[in-house]
Amino acid sequence: MLALLSVSDKRGLVPFAQGLVRLGYQLLSTGGTLEALKAAGIPATQVSEHTQSPEILGGRVKTLHPRIHGGILGRPDLESDKAEMAANRIEPISLVVVNLYPFRKTVASGAAEDDIIENIDIGGPAMVRASAKNFKHVAVVVDPDDYAPVLAEIEGHKAVGEETRRRLMRKAFAHTAAYDASISGWLSGEAQEPFPQELSLAFQKVQGLRYGENPHQRGAFYREFQTPKEPSVAFAKVLQGKELSYNNILDLDAALGLVLEFPEKPCAVVIKHNTPCGVAVDRAMAETFLEAVIAPSYSPAALQVLATKKNLRLLEAGPELASPDARPRPQVDARSVSGGMLLMDRDAVEPPLEWKVVSKRAPTPEEERALRFAWKVCKHVKSNAIVFAAGSQLLAQGGGQTNRVDSVRIAMTRGGEALKGSAVASDAFFPFRDGLDEAARAGATAVIQPGGSVRDAEVIAAADEHGMAMVVTGVRHFRH
Repeated sequence: MLALLSVSDKRGLVPFAQGLVRLGYQLLSTGGTLEALKAAGIPATQVSEHTQSPEILGGRVKTLHPRIHGGILGRPDLESDKAEMAANRIEPISLVVVNLYPFRKTVASGAAEDDIIENIDIGGPAMVRASAKNFKHVAVVVDPDDYAPVLAEIEGHKAVGEETRRRLMRKAFAHTAAYDASISGWLSGEAQEPFPQELSLAFQKVQGLRYGENPHQRGAFYREFQTPKEPSVAFAKVLQGKELSYNNILDLDAALGLVLEFPEKPCAVVIKHNTPCGVAVDRAMAETFLEAVIAPSYSPAALQVLATKKNLRLLEAGPELASPDARPRPQVDARSVSGGMLLMDRDAVEPPLEWKVVSKRAPTPEEERALRFAWKVCKHVKSNAIVFAAGSQLLAQGGGQTNRVDSVRIAMTRGGEALKGSAVASDAFFPFRDGLDEAARAGATAVIQPGGSVRDAEVIAAADEHGMAMVVTGVRHFRH
């Protein structure tokens, strides 16, 4: 029995190979894998010796040979295949153990383009795909975690069973698909092409979840293969607390996105049902009931305080979050729809447009400070979004309504007397003056909104009637 071993990830390679030799396999191998086997005293034949063809083009061509691919793709139960294999001295290969060149690690290391190109594997994916195609006769192993169960099955049953071969086949095709998607993603990034004609996405599983948004829904958490250049929930370090749930992860991501709007000072954000319900700069949070916290890092004193809340999940996003340069970077957001997917630029960076005062009265410095704060928070609230703020603190918000005036009234109910003298932000224009009238009744003295309604003149006139300062941005921030 022939087994071909050619791996980049050499975890568990030596004991697995020793087990195969003990069970009667003859090993074929290449390059660094062959060196590792020989260093461990494991007998193995170099592929070039088996094929009687030398490696050429600096090692670019090693396994692309009929004696390799014929051995993998040959069907021993088909007489014509058996005859051709015999005529060409092709021995069947029943086990292929391959994982691919470290393309993703090479990209992440900041290597030059030539090095990255050389780490695009050709022979490896060809062998994996050929083995997976011929899974009825060949077992293909791409994950070192499968070594032990495969070895145990061969020991117990003298072969790898069909059910296992099918499972390994599915894993193999997923492996090469994700690998190719990583290459495609890198090339699209290099070309600054966020919306290619054909889209390939590559993610790896972080963990299974107890359930999804609700207990009757299954769930799992995946992350990109490449570490992003900004703080990320998917790559944060979990310091304490219970296992993260689906809703925890969503809310932590929403909190992190809003925190990144305020890189200059410490900012605390509280999220409920994926919507900000508490936001403030330079404010304490430990006295509030919280399920999960994400921060750039934690001082020993802070960890001591938070450790008393034994079920509280703590995540460390990394020191780059604390840097003045840690602003949201333009990226692509993806959302699934029935039978398809929507992509768009993330609403992360405010276009460089000047705000315009359209009312008779300009905002005071204190009102302007509150307006800028409210405007940043507003784009993180579900549309139709209304945010009341004072200074650098969220007072109340309303959103997710089909009617903008209803969002104002919801915020009024929550904020009450605290809204007197506040600033209010609207993520889109006021289609009628009623929303503005209600905001004024709540006590707001300044308002910021995109403008652009056919009734802008009517809305601006209402602001002047109430003595409010109004600023228009020319930029809308819908969030559905």
